[in-house]
Amino acid sequence: NHIPDESLYKVMILFPDPWPKSRHKKRRLINQSLLRDLGRVMRPNGILRIASDITDYQFEILNVVLSNGSFRWAARQPSDWRQRSPDWPETRYELKARAAGDHALILVLGAVFSHGPELLYTLAKLAGLRI
Repeated sequence: NHIPDESLYKVMILFPDPWPKSRHKKRRLINQSLLRDLGRVMRPNGILRIASDITDYQFEILNVVLSNGSFRWAARQPSDWRQRSPDWPETRYELKARAAGDHALILVLGAVFSHGPELLYTLAKLAGLRI
């Protein structure tokens, strides 16, 4: 609540702790609450990058993100989720995963314009549309 609305352009979450035990999965960082908060503080068309090398966490992250509504998956081709961008810092967890032969899923997500219907109503009125 301390970060102003629409103040961040880019957020990177690189290899968050997967909490692999079933009883600990509720501690995973990527969840609806975090994405709701990120949707509030990120600028429209901002960039959220998430990487994980844990297969079940990859599926969970993708499911949570796609069901959230604040972000859209920007992938257009397989290299978009297999290769990191040049401004992406290499982490020790990424190196460890690569050494073990694990492949990271790299999600590049775009923040969706998330204001409510009252803003759309105001814009329509300003444009002279009758609602």
